[in-house]
Amino acid sequence: MLVDDHAVVRVGIRLVLDGAPGITVVGEAGTEERAIVMARAHQPDVIVLDVLLPGKGGIDLIPGLLEISPKSRVLMLSSSAEPGTVERALEAGATGYSIKRATDTDLIAAVRAVAAGSNYVHPELGAALATGRRAATGPLSPRELDVLRLVALGHTNQEIATELFISTRTTEMHRASIMRKLHLETRAQLVNYALANGLIGPA
Repeated sequence: MLVDDHAVVRVGIRLVLDGAPGITVVGEAGTEERAIVMARAHQPDVIVLDVLLPGKGGIDLIPGLLEISPKSRVLMLSSSAEPGTVERALEAGATGYSIKRATDTDLIAAVRAVAAGSNYVHPELGAALATGRRAATGPLSPRELDVLRLVALGHTNQEIATELFISTRTTEMHRASIMRKLHLETRAQLVNYALANGLIGPA
């Protein structure tokens, strides 16, 4: 499902996606209200959502869309490449973020990635996030950064301990310290943090 207030943009995106095998655009919306109606009706696998939607904006709309269509995955599509905007979108529940100047191939890849359950950030944004948000990792020690990266990649405490030649107990202590320092509560938040700060690449 496409959500963008510019009809010409929706037409262009639809042409790209409808031409890709296995992808079908089931609906379009140009307003927040229409987006809610369409999401409830179609329960789409992926919602391609504009960040700068009139009203409260695309990012603030994410929780409402996911509430009425909980199995949907949200891919933000925007002209903004500001690290803070990307991070806010991921924290709000988006699982992907791409830019409007992305190639047709990149857009199709982004949709396929989030539909498959992976996180996606356009490669051009990865470097900007790593640079623009580097200070955010300041509170973490080099070892904690290693643990954070491996946790985000899905490794168990035992696997991390083996990889880093430390005990499982030490791994657990590092993990607890990371969550406390970054004010995180869930592994999903940790994954989004690692992705937004360039500590891991898109899955």
